[in-house]
Amino acid sequence: MRIHPQETTWINRASWRILIIGIVFALSISALLMVIWMRAPFAEVTELVYTLASTSLVSLGVSYLVYRRGWARFPSLNLTLVMTYVLAALVTLVNVWVMSQRMFVSEHDLLLSAVLLLFAGMIATTFGIFVASTVTDELRQLAATAQTLADGDLGARVQVKGRDEIARLAQSFNMMAAQLQATERKREELEQMRRNFIAWTSHDLRTPLTSIRAMVEALHDGVVDDPATARRYYATMRNDVIGLNNLINDLFELSQLDAGGLHIETAPHSLRDLISDALESFQALAQQRHIQLDGEVEAEIDPVVMSASKIGRVVNNLIGNALRYTPAGGQVFVRAVRTETAVQVTVQDNGPGFREKDLPHLFEQFYRGEEARSRQTGGAGLGLAIARGIIMAHNGRIWAENIPTGGALVGFELPI
Repeated sequence: MRIHPQETTWINRASWRILIIGIVFALSISALLMVIWMRAPFAEVTELVYTLASTSLVSLGVSYLVYRRGWARFPSLNLTLVMTYVLAALVTLVNVWVMSQRMFVSEHDLLLSAVLLLFAGMIATTFGIFVASTVTDELRQLAATAQTLADGDLGARVQVKGRDEIARLAQSFNMMAAQLQATERKREELEQMRRNFIAWTSHDLRTPLTSIRAMVEALHDGVVDDPATARRYYATMRNDVIGLNNLINDLFELSQLDAGGLHIETAPHSLRDLISDALESFQALAQQRHIQLDGEVEAEIDPVVMSASKIGRVVNNLIGNALRYTPAGGQVFVRAVRTETAVQVTVQDNGPGFREKDLPHLFEQFYRGEEARSRQTGGAGLGLAIARGIIMAHNGRIWAENIPTGGALVGFELPI
């Protein structure tokens, strides 16, 4: 529940107005009742109004001075409320006592009325103390919960009672505590993903460097003298260097995305040709892994305003991921269609799909799914985060989902 300042500030700004209106209203009701019930003559009514107005103004003025001087304002809100009730009772007693002196002729009756007024004032004050204790107890609970929250227990919540301002304050406090808890949980998740990312990236850098160093030392020391083995070493080193270069490029592009400095130049291009080239480039890998790779592009899809190189990278990334996680004998299918508002490209496979707990985090930076599977299949875990940045730079959207019949689907849309 959102609390707006307009709901409460009007009564604070009109405090003097409320006091004056209250006095006028009380005098009017008193005079009206005296005319209706007692049929008092005009002179007595006028005298009553004059006397009540004088006593009320004097007693309220003195009470206000006491309040403003701080005599009734204590560090404890409970004591402040109690003294306010005591002052209110005293104001009532003074006004009624003055009127009683004018009404009673018998001193016995006057003293009896004084005793009864004192009793009534004490009962009213006792009830006021009870109400003050109830209100301040809720505030003390709120303060204690706030201190618990400040000490680090973000699961602390205050019990909401009623529908008044204190209840709404408690609701707002609980909402704030829930947001703090969610933010802290998100921060911890990001910190853990950052640590994992550093560990994984260090592994992905160290492993090929160690391999390259071993092969270079073997060639340098003359351990390898067979030309075929030497060529195989050179080919392996070349592949490792290309992999390192790709990883460094990914890290650099990821840093550009973080800084908002990814440069996108768009122009009308053929999405059909881009997807066709990507399918052709992955055919050899698909055949090697015994995976059927096919695609279908809608006839009227071109031209599409985009950065061809960046979108090509996204398509290559999605196809490469699908081939990486699709078992032998599986199928990967690429489809591109045009809707009323966007161009949609999807890559679907019949592999094991995504783990449910990974789905909300697939496109987050520093996130890499199941570590064992990532080690086995390779990849630095940066591709989807970069793909998300590229698609967002095109004002599009990207998503991932599991297919009910089995497999995974990753797609993106580019606005027309």
